Amino acid sequence: MPNKELVKFIKESRKRGFDDFQIKEPLLKHGWPLEEIEKAFSSLKPHYKYKHKLQIYIDSEVLQSIEKRAKKNMFNLNEQIEDILRRSCVNLKKKKSPSYNEKLDDTLIKIFSKRKYKK
Repeated sequence: MPNKELVKFIKESRKRGFDDFQIKEPLLKHGWPLEEIEKAFSSLKPHYKYKHKLQIYIDSEVLQSIEKRAKKNMFNLNEQIEDILRRSCVNLKKKKSPSYNEKLDDTLIKIFSKRKYKK
């Protein structure tokens, strides 16, 4: 059972905009045992109903762009990223046509060749 005071402190710190590293560091410096800190953070982790979890690191400008797009589409950030990935997979399936399955070498030659090919 995690320490209730510690859990309350972590929640309040997150509300104030501190990330987990910024919360853990001072707790460790003030003598809180690492095991207690980890229990408190673990109790606050969301429990997902899905098997798979994906963690990505993106540039802050890209994140702002995705958040703006999510707001426009009335999605939260997770839903917007899921929508982007889903659409990407659907579009990839649509592109699989005879011309899409060209050999990679032929495609690269067309791109980098000085000779102009008709489209």
